[in-house]
Formats: sequence, structure tokens, C-alpha cells
Amino acid sequence: MSAVLAQLVRSGLVESTHCGHLILISPDGTDLLTLGDVDAEMYPRSAIKSLQAAAMVRNGLKLNPEQLALVCASHGGTVRHQEVALEILQSVGLNEKQLLNTPDRPIDHEARIAWGANPATSLAANCSGKHAGMLATCVVNGWDTKNYLDVNHPLQIAIAKEITELTGQPINRVSTDGCGAPLFSMSTRSIAVAARNMRINHDPVFTELINACLKHPEMILAEGAFDTRMMRAVPGLFVKGGAESVMLASLPDGSAIAWKISDGASRANGPMMKAALAKFGITIEGEEVEVLGGGTPVGSLSASF
Repeated sequence: MSAVLAQLVRSGLVESTHCGHLILISPDGTDLLTLGDVDAEMYPRSAIKSLQAAAMVRNGLKLNPEQLALVCASHGGTVRHQEVALEILQSVGLNEKQLLNTPDRPIDHEARIAWGANPATSLAANCSGKHAGMLATCVVNGWDTKNYLDVNHPLQIAIAKEITELTGQPINRVSTDGCGAPLFSMSTRSIAVAARNMRINHDPVFTELINACLKHPEMILAEGAFDTRMMRAVPGLFVKGGAESVMLASLPDGSAIAWKISDGASRANGPMMKAALAKFGITIEGEEVEVLGGGTPVGSLSASF
């Protein structure tokens, strides 16, 4: 059963609640806090792109840090994001025509305005970095690039193997993510365990990926957007969100944060991350959500833990 993770209070009355599942893992690997059913199956969506990227690097993908960060990203579709995705493709003799991810327009506000009425493209879509990395990995290994999204393709088998090894849990369900890639079910606990393992395991694959993301947080989402903003606010913090309000974060000492909000709403992300980091003795400024009445503050949205 889910638990209340955040609530909006207006003039002393709880007006809305966000329920879900949350886990905080201590540096020593024990549970610091669990709320809801953290072992319930869910789809982690883009929160686990770093796990997918780990399988690619382990299977021969060689990119510079900026490019690797984009492979782990749900980028905003800025000009630079698209340039880097194209660089990845061109490094193995491909172009954007080989991308099989669902076409979309930029999700970054300013980039979307600049995009205007232009049609959606696969390159502008927020998952193009991951798909470019997938294609490049296929080329390096001599795997077919036309069906790289097939769950039985060697690439997807390698990704599933990486996930099960990082989480220590089997994959029970397979669906299709919004971008068209195979989507493996996990639990809130298992993604937190995976995030922790990527920080405490001295595997050079994990070190290379995390360092790339920390060096280029602007690639992970976009300047000013939540994931990038949190990573800039706290040195060493890795943050990656996913659709339907899945959130994953980790610190260099192995501390990990993960949650899944049941209604898929993300407006409580700021207050919840602020409260979660406080449990580890880390203070961040801002992240308040305004609750107004007639243009005047009349309440607050806050984490319940």
C-alpha cells in the first residue's frame, strides 16, 4: 500500500496529497527510511538510463564525457543536446535517420519556443542520446541496427543482464517505454540498490558514467530544470527522474534516494528532494512550491517525512 509522501495545505486544511513509495538507503547500506511498499513492482522509466548506459559502455561504447552524459539523459532538446546526439551517431558512421525513438519536439521551454511549428523529430526527442548510444554500441559489436529495440536483440539482452546484476533482482515484466525501447519492471528498492551499487562499486564502467554526468549536468535535462538544478546545487549528487514521477538520486558515499509517486505528478519533487537530502544532513535552498490565494501565499506544499 502506498503512503502519503507530500501534502498541500491551504489555510491550515490539507487540500491535496501525493501518495507513493519512497526509500532512503544509508551509506552503510541499511534502510534509513521506507514509506509505502518499496518492493512493489513498477516501471522505472527514464530514471534508470544510467543502468542502460552501463551496459553499453561495458559492451564497448567509447564516448567523451559530454556524450556519455547525454546517453544517460532525458535532455531538453536544445541545439547543443541535438548536436551531441548527432556527434555520437556520426562517430560510428550513422546519422539521425537510423534513430528509432519516437519523434518529439524539445521539452525544454525555451528550446520548444525556438522550435516553433517545426515537425517533431527523433533527434529533438529527449531520449535521442540514449538511442544514439544504443546504435553506436550495436555498430561497435557488429549487431543489427535495424531492430535494436527488439527485446531479444543482443543489446537489450545485455541491458537486462546489467540491470539484474546491479539490482540483484530478476525482471518479471517487460513493456515498451514511451521512446519505444524495452522497459523492464523493477521496484523502488531495486533502483535505489542499483544507484548505490554504481557509487560504491569501483567498476570503471560506473565510475566513468557517474563522473561524466557530474561533469555535465546540463546534458542530463537542461539548465534550470530539476535534475540539472539539483546536481548543480549539491556537489557529487547524481539525480535522474523518469516519467510518471519516478526519481532516483545517489551520493558518493553510497547513500541513495528513490521514490515513485502513485499519481504520476511531479510537482512535489522539490520539497521531497529537499526533505530527503536533509535526512543525510544536506541542506539546499529554495524548492518551495507556491500556494496562493488572490496572489498572496496562503499555504505550502511539503514532504510528509
